[in-house]
Amino acid sequence: MIRSTGSAAAAVVLLVAGCGDMAPMEKSDAMVSKSAMTFFVTSAGSGKGADFGGLAGADKHCQTLAAAAGAGNHTWHAYLSTQGPGAVNARDRIGKGPWRNAKGVVIANDVAALHGDNNMTKQTDLTEKGDVVNGRGDTPNRHDILTGSQPDGTAFSGSDDMTCGNWTKSGDDGSAMLGHADRNGTPGPAPTSWNASHKSKGCSDSGLASTGGAGYLYCFATN
Repeated sequence: MIRSTGSAAAAVVLLVAGCGDMAPMEKSDAMVSKSAMTFFVTSAGSGKGADFGGLAGADKHCQTLAAAAGAGNHTWHAYLSTQGPGAVNARDRIGKGPWRNAKGVVIANDVAALHGDNNMTKQTDLTEKGDVVNGRGDTPNRHDILTGSQPDGTAFSGSDDMTCGNWTKSGDDGSAMLGHADRNGTPGPAPTSWNASHKSKGCSDSGLASTGGAGYLYCFATN
């Protein structure tokens, strides 16, 4: 009886030890998955509407969220265009691809595919945490994503503000071009465009929320 009990105890010790060995492996696998992420929709805005302090501030926002999610090994840029002298095209600042979401799904292999036959949907346009972004029909709707860009990813010309003062405005003045993360929207010329669906109503948090947004960005790893 004593010998049998000892064998059972040993088996229990081995079982517990085995379980302990499994935990680090599972954590390692999760970290590998996160570090492979090269695209996400931000899970939070700036807290100041469309004001990120310019492109540098928007990039920092992407980098900070990516690092918190375990993907800080990449250099991250926000998909944003600017206007005026020295205007920047969003498509020129996001690297070459391919880009994968938090679950490893490829949303586009390169810049041409991203602005053509891409895999951008409500189910694939995930946050850095791997969450689906609320879309049309959800409460609250948060599918409006700041881009300031035309459908091909280039900057707007002219004097009409499409970038909330190059991402420095947070009030009722100005506006920005928005895309729909869920590829869904009300009838219009481009209701399902991920990067150019309609203009915002001002640049404040309340203005962005009024059309179904929360000041979110698309973030791409450039390397």
